[in-house]
Amino acid sequence: MLNKHPKGLIGAALSNMGERFGFYIMMAILSLFLVTKFGLEKTQSTIIYSTFYALIYLLALAGGFIADKTKKYKGTIFAGLILMTFGYAMIAIPTPTPVPNFALYLTLTCVGLFVIAFGNGLFKGNLQAVVGQMYDDPQYSDKRDTGFQIFYMFINVGALFAPMIATGIRNGWVQRHGFEYDPDLPALCHKYINGTITPEASETFKRIAGEVSGGTVTDFTAFAHEYLNIFNTGFHYAFAAAIVAMLISIAIYIANKKKLPDPSMKAVATDAQKAEVQMSSSEIRQRIYALFAVFAVVIFFWFSFHQNGVTLTFFANDYTDLSMINIDLGFTSIKGAEIFQSFNPFFVVFLTPIVIGLFGWLRAKGIEPSTPKKIAIGMGIAAVAFIVMTLGSMGLPTSAEREAMGGLTTAQRVTPFLLIGTYLILTIAELFISPLGLSFVSKVAPPHLQAVMQGCWLGATALGNQLLIIGTIMYENIPIWATWAVFVTACFISMFTMLAMVKWLERVAK
Repeated sequence: MLNKHPKGLIGAALSNMGERFGFYIMMAILSLFLVTKFGLEKTQSTIIYSTFYALIYLLALAGGFIADKTKKYKGTIFAGLILMTFGYAMIAIPTPTPVPNFALYLTLTCVGLFVIAFGNGLFKGNLQAVVGQMYDDPQYSDKRDTGFQIFYMFINVGALFAPMIATGIRNGWVQRHGFEYDPDLPALCHKYINGTITPEASETFKRIAGEVSGGTVTDFTAFAHEYLNIFNTGFHYAFAAAIVAMLISIAIYIANKKKLPDPSMKAVATDAQKAEVQMSSSEIRQRIYALFAVFAVVIFFWFSFHQNGVTLTFFANDYTDLSMINIDLGFTSIKGAEIFQSFNPFFVVFLTPIVIGLFGWLRAKGIEPSTPKKIAIGMGIAAVAFIVMTLGSMGLPTSAEREAMGGLTTAQRVTPFLLIGTYLILTIAELFISPLGLSFVSKVAPPHLQAVMQGCWLGATALGNQLLIIGTIMYENIPIWATWAVFVTACFISMFTMLAMVKWLERVAK
């Protein structure tokens, strides 16, 4: 699978693993951390989460401009790795919970998140531009789609273990201090301390407090303070795991730096070659129009797909029977809503060779869909995933009803296989869209705008992420099944719009 691809491909992918590791730690625990650390409501937490993830992608556009302007692509990538490491260090330092100064500590957390986002902006789009340049060589040009799929598979290896490691660190710290993990308890602790807890929820809180402490609790206020502090210190140490992953990526990048092409150091072409690749202004405009049309459509996909870090994580925490997935290691247990984020990268790694094989078989038969068609198919597959969630959520209490009860009993929760099946289908959709979208951009973008156009692809993802807040607002205010039905509609709109543009996009890509 690798012997027909550029030698620098694996080095680039392994350099990206640390970024993916940190990305998936954030996706798994950030929204829950903001709720448990600061006592925020889910909507407030999602505002910060969605802004952070929007900036990760939006700042990739700034990173592209910086690299294109300075012509120091490799230096910009390295600076991004260093900044991300520093940002994770800022939020990994344990601070007391409940926080003694809400505004100060929340501001420090947000500054740390911005540093991570800015570092990611310098790193992400420019590394993808470097990978794209590997396939400008005629020897590899027909393997561009496959190359990006392999790249995407390898970088997700880091993502596979991140949520499980983060969960294990957090639960191990809680267990070390004589308590057990419970998904509903942190929110109940905040409500008890603030005096906003309902009588029914108060009874639930007192029952769970006795269960997780293994004894009789006499001072519930002191218990709430202690449990929150220990629980969130575990979260801080989970963020620290990303620092280790980033340091490994820095070492790999330094070791492989010379093997990677540099867009600023392209060989000088002959006059004949220059004439051959020279683009007219009208062709450049057509290419840019095509790219922005695709960018506009995929916004709706990312708005739906990236619910995995907010509403789907909240659903795992609030409505899913977590007792069915519990890996007891003695010193800790891998149990919690966060571990569902491991299924997406697992399926990416497992399914990528299958999808590559499928496309290869179709190519041999002469019936392989074009990249725009693959993207449209992926959007339809994503709609199917949310149809599954819609059907599986029928009859569940609303978020307000669940909070008034103080949480659901095990019997009232749904099987974890509902989310696992959803992530399986969403991953198939992702493999039809994300790596192939990167490939499409690298193929269609004018040569002098490669990094900027990769940044614009990530900018479209940023807009989709900024819309995540809509999902949480619906999650908290309408029936749960209706929330997923909105995403079904968004994905189908994206699919049919993309299909309507396929012939034009295929013509431009040629």
